[in-house]
Amino acid sequence: MSLAPPFPSICIVTRGRGTSGSDERLKLVGRLAAAARAGADMIQIRERHFDDRVLLEFAREVIEAVRPLRTRVLINERTDIALASGADGVHLKSDGPRVPDVRRIVPDGFLIGRSVHAEGEARAVQTTGGCDYLFFGTVFRSASKPDNHPLAGLEGLRATCASVALPVIAIGGMSVVRVPDVRAAGAGGIAAISLFAETPDIAGLTASIRDALTPPAGHV
Repeated sequence: MSLAPPFPSICIVTRGRGTSGSDERLKLVGRLAAAARAGADMIQIRERHFDDRVLLEFAREVIEAVRPLRTRVLINERTDIALASGADGVHLKSDGPRVPDVRRIVPDGFLIGRSVHAEGEARAVQTTGGCDYLFFGTVFRSASKPDNHPLAGLEGLRATCASVALPVIAIGGMSVVRVPDVRAAGAGGIAAISLFAETPDIAGLTASIRDALTPPAGHV
């Protein structure tokens, strides 16, 4: 059975600024579980500052918290931690290992995503095979990128979505009001870091994005 999430998807990427203390981790797990109950499809754990032991423990805590739900949990970059924790998959940086090399060492159904920043890069990933979805960005200005960071914009997103069959998830400056434009450009969902990290009501925000992603009945 495929572990692929439904599309359009909502992906929460953890900020990577939390402390490794158990109390703070517990709070973050609670927030992620609340978002999962509200309709988040994927959670990408991106706590690069955690040592291996803490990262493994945190991944297992998140997985256990969302186990009854359809939410998939992926680990950023660390295939070893993803496998050891029982996560659903791994998300690779644009300059990370080749997808086919990772695919050879993981079980059937294991999800592999990759970040890309240009149409040609997306086509190349699709050609090599083995990838389940792409993150594409930075689409809009975001808090996590400097002012001089190049932006793809909606035109870049539209061109990339049209050039590949893989689901393309837009990242960078996402908000509820931008969801319709992103969907119209062909994106298979949205991903965000600061948007989810900074809201006091992560469940309410997630539900609002879910409503924006889902067209009214009878609407094409």
